[in-house]
Amino acid sequence: MRSSRLPSLDLLRGFAAAARHMSFTKAAGELHITQSAVSRQVKTLEEQLGVRLFRRLNRSLLLTEEGQALARSVAVALGGIEQAVARLSAFADERPLTVTTTVSFAALWLVPRLARFRAVHAETDVRLAATNEIADLERDGIDVAVRFCEPAAAPPAATPLIGEDVFPVASPRLARDRARSLRKPSDLRHHVLLHLDDPQGAQPWLTWQEWLAALKVADLKPAGALHFSHYDQIVRAALEAEGVALGRAPLIERYLKSGELVAPFRDRVTVRRKYFVITSREARERPRARQFVEWLLAEAAAGLKETQPQTGAGKRR
Repeated sequence: MRSSRLPSLDLLRGFAAAARHMSFTKAAGELHITQSAVSRQVKTLEEQLGVRLFRRLNRSLLLTEEGQALARSVAVALGGIEQAVARLSAFADERPLTVTTTVSFAALWLVPRLARFRAVHAETDVRLAATNEIADLERDGIDVAVRFCEPAAAPPAATPLIGEDVFPVASPRLARDRARSLRKPSDLRHHVLLHLDDPQGAQPWLTWQEWLAALKVADLKPAGALHFSHYDQIVRAALEAEGVALGRAPLIERYLKSGELVAPFRDRVTVRRKYFVITSREARERPRARQFVEWLLAEAAAGLKETQPQTGAGKRR
């Protein structure tokens, strides 16, 4: 016997979007999830209800009779919910703007710039939720997310923000140490290397093992090693001349500009991953959310103009 419980709202929203667009791909773009996620939602809903809702053709979808009936009912129900939410919209823009991003991007790029946003939009309170976990914007009530991911993994409606280059950096004090020169890659043997712990191997371009191989000194034995769980800790250690780090521009661009960090070699890697801005469906209607996204894009563009590569172009990863 089938359960009499109502399907979850996520399943119904996914089905409704697919029914409106007659496309899992377009529905995914509307909901800021992947096409496969929408397909799974519809399949799960069909299994729970015990009926087929779509006929899946080679290049299109068709609603079955059961699907048509459900689509009409769900449209009316969701419409009622949206109207109720709309009645509260006058108050929605008064609440803080909730933004999520990675710990490193928040600490090194976003937080140092927030004062500039507040100088122009003092009426907007920002709540920053820094986490390396991927949040569900709709479920968690998040307005804007900045995610670092492969372009293919970004939701269809995501807006590219900025790319990332990786290269060795050190404090000028360390680079100028005559007793331990730092003019060529083999000189790294005189220095402590600062490592980011990555037990899952999710960020190979941020490992010294990969970099030493790329610099053709794979057998180099450094003077020592320090390991850190978060990237902003590595940057702080590099600033204190504790060792040589793998710098990530644009995260360290202000330290390069101020001269607090320098890039001793010409080698750079432009990684395939990029930072993307994602806005929740509800937040798209909030003027303050749109202002914040426009400000993010302007800041990224200004940073690209101000920070010119100090070294030669490297390879992509």
